[in-house]
Amino acid sequence: MHTDVAALLIDIEAELRQMGCWDSEPPSPEAMASEQPFAVDTMSLPQWLQFIFLPTMYSLVENQATLPKKCGIAPMAEEHFRGRPQSGAALIEALESMDELLSGVAPDYSVHPEDEPQN
Repeated sequence: MHTDVAALLIDIEAELRQMGCWDSEPPSPEAMASEQPFAVDTMSLPQWLQFIFLPTMYSLVENQATLPKKCGIAPMAEEHFRGRPQSGAALIEALESMDELLSGVAPDYSVHPEDEPQN
């Protein structure tokens, strides 16, 4: 699983760079010390991914440490990109894959009864 996580981390980083969301300077120490989920009070989602999520996950993978059992970043990314010029679609897709891998949830592409058109 560590190898799969590493591959997705590389995809997430590459997408952030391609989108121009890769910062050359880290946020202030105060911003990095945020205790809010996703550091929403001090950073944008791309900054949180770059400076908190990616380094933390790369370290876990490198050290073959226990990975999180649950992950749910894609919905936050969907909200972040809603109404913005950049759709973030490829980044969101990579984050969805990470969420599914870490949470042990396979994507459900089946049709649900409530999704079927009513006649």
